[in-house]
Formats: sequence, structure tokens, C-alpha cells
Amino acid sequence: MDKLIEQFSLGLFFWQTVLFVGLVILLKKFAWKPILDAVNEREEGIKNALDEAENARKEMQNLTADNERILKEARAERDTLLKEAREMKESIISEAKGEAQLQANKVIEQAKATIEAEKQAAITDLKNQVAELSIEIAEKVVKRELSDKDKQEKLVEEMLKEVTIS
Repeated sequence: MDKLIEQFSLGLFFWQTVLFVGLVILLKKFAWKPILDAVNEREEGIKNALDEAENARKEMQNLTADNERILKEARAERDTLLKEAREMKESIISEAKGEAQLQANKVIEQAKATIEAEKQAAITDLKNQVAELSIEIAEKVVKRELSDKDKQEKLVEEMLKEVTIS
């Protein structure tokens, strides 16, 4: 019985080995290849996704660098425009002040000339009025003095003396 069990064990071992090898061959032919292909495909997909992610990261870095460069350029251009605007404002203000000063000086000169002309006209008018008044006064005095014959002779003598003395 031991022998029979031994033979049975050997036979069982043999058939188990044959079944195992057959199973491995079947698995290799029908299961391993599709499984390995699926695993390789998955690995390739993951590798491609990682490459695309790396490319996207590099592209984002490039875009960020470009954005920073564009922002710097825009800030520099803004600063330049502001500087030019300030200079233009100062130039316009300076020109306006100069023009206003010239106009003010012109108006002042015209006012001085007008005042001087009016002053001269007033002086002339005053002289004329004084002369007229003097003539009127002299006329009245002369009329009064000349109303009497003795006074007339005396006045003529005084005038003759003054004329000969001068």
C-alpha cells in the first residue's frame, strides 16, 4: 500500500506538473500577453502624461517669464510716458508764465504810457486854466488900475523902468 500511495503520489505529481505547465502555457498565450500589453500601454500612457505635464510646466514658466517681461516693459513705458507728461506740463506752465509775464509787462507799459499822456494832458489843461485865470485876474487888476489916469501914468512909468533894467 505504501507503494501504491507512492505511485499514486508520483502520478499525481506528474499530472499536477503537466497541468501546471499547461496552465502556464495557456496563461502565457492568452492571459500574460494581454496583461503585459495592458501594463505596457498603461506605463506608456503614464510616461506620455508625465512628458506632457513637464512640457506644460516649461511652457507655463516661459509664459510667466514672458508676462513678467511684458509687465516690466509696460511699467517702463508708463514711467516714460509719465515723465514726458510731467516735462510737457512743466514746459507748458513755464511758457504760460513767460507769456503772462510778457503780457503783464506790456499792459503795465501801456498803462504807464496812458497815465503819462493823461498826466501831460492834465498839466497842459491846468496850465491853460492857470493862464486863463491869470489873464482874467490881470485884466481885472488892470481895469481897476487903469480906471484912474494917475494910476495909468504911474503903471506905465514902472513898466518902463522894469524894461530898461532887464
